[in-house]
Amino acid sequence: MNNQRKKFEISRKVAYLNCANMSPLMKKVANAGKKGIAKKFKPYNLTGDDYFNDPHTAKKLFAQLINCPDWKRIATVGSAAYGIAAAAKNVPLKKGEKILVTDEQFPSNYYVWKQLAKEKEAEIVVAAAPDTTERRGEKWNEIILNSIDSQTKVVTMGQVHWADGTLFDLVKVREKCDEVGAALIVDGTQTVGAYPFDVQQIRPDALIVPAYKWLMGPYSIGLAYYGEMFDNGQPLEYPWVTAKDADKFSMGMEYVDGFRPGSLRYDMGQMSNFILNPMLIQSLKQVNQWTTNFIQTHCSDITHEPILRLKELGMYIEDEDSRGHHIFGVKYPEGTLDQLQKALKKHRVFVSFRGKFVRVAPHVYNDTRDMNKLIRAFEEVYS
Repeated sequence: MNNQRKKFEISRKVAYLNCANMSPLMKKVANAGKKGIAKKFKPYNLTGDDYFNDPHTAKKLFAQLINCPDWKRIATVGSAAYGIAAAAKNVPLKKGEKILVTDEQFPSNYYVWKQLAKEKEAEIVVAAAPDTTERRGEKWNEIILNSIDSQTKVVTMGQVHWADGTLFDLVKVREKCDEVGAALIVDGTQTVGAYPFDVQQIRPDALIVPAYKWLMGPYSIGLAYYGEMFDNGQPLEYPWVTAKDADKFSMGMEYVDGFRPGSLRYDMGQMSNFILNPMLIQSLKQVNQWTTNFIQTHCSDITHEPILRLKELGMYIEDEDSRGHHIFGVKYPEGTLDQLQKALKKHRVFVSFRGKFVRVAPHVYNDTRDMNKLIRAFEEVYS
């Protein structure tokens, strides 16, 4: 496949290397949203099936992406925080037990666990990043595995670190969780859609993914996988669409006991959003068509030489086997932040600054021309 920039409205004058912050909408995704708005103009054309058809389609496409054999294990959520909170509400946790998080984890996957630990008198354990640039990713993975012990009941983390792109070995984490009887809750925000994720291989108890980053979809909607441990859990809210047989909605006013099958009990209220769901469907179709392997290969092709050049300039970047190709952190020298920000702005390069790293997040709409803009900005400061 060729560079996919033509599917987007991105000015040739800018280098948008910030998909980890927010993906640009594809033209066909935006058009799907416009059609959804048009449908809301004439609500008298809506039928009962319209409340379920698009959400079900989106779930099936997401299930395909993560190799989940049962789409009913997928729930529609409003955000990563929403999906993670539903998991936190239902994990068994007792006084003195431990919740493991990674160092400087994204707040949406920290605050809810901090609150739960407070309520249950449990302990938050932080797997700290090693203070080294030698085999850093490998050593961090070792620290995570060694931090899981018999008192650990929840391990909650991303597949990569959101700030610097360090890749975590979730297969080994799952194995260690099995040994001690801990739940594995995965925030897939910065990988799913761009990096391979297989629920049958990793076996997370929950996987939560907002749509607006690597799923290439709209804001304010996402999807979450919940495994068997959540089959009898309590959702965050009780909308009519999650009730047993809600998809067979009639004019009757009889209340029912129980929920729809699988993980559909965790669907958010108004999951039938007639504007966002059509957009999400289009984005998921395209992501599945591209495949995560294609995305990784493309990003590797356009970043390989630039990364070597950045290292020649004295920047630290994680070893290739300890990160994905779609997101990586460039550690810049202390005291140079203002200069670097000005140079990037001058060359119209869009990235994120996260902690001590410049986070670079390319996608299929980027090419070597974009990466050259990034390099020129760094050379201006550090050559």
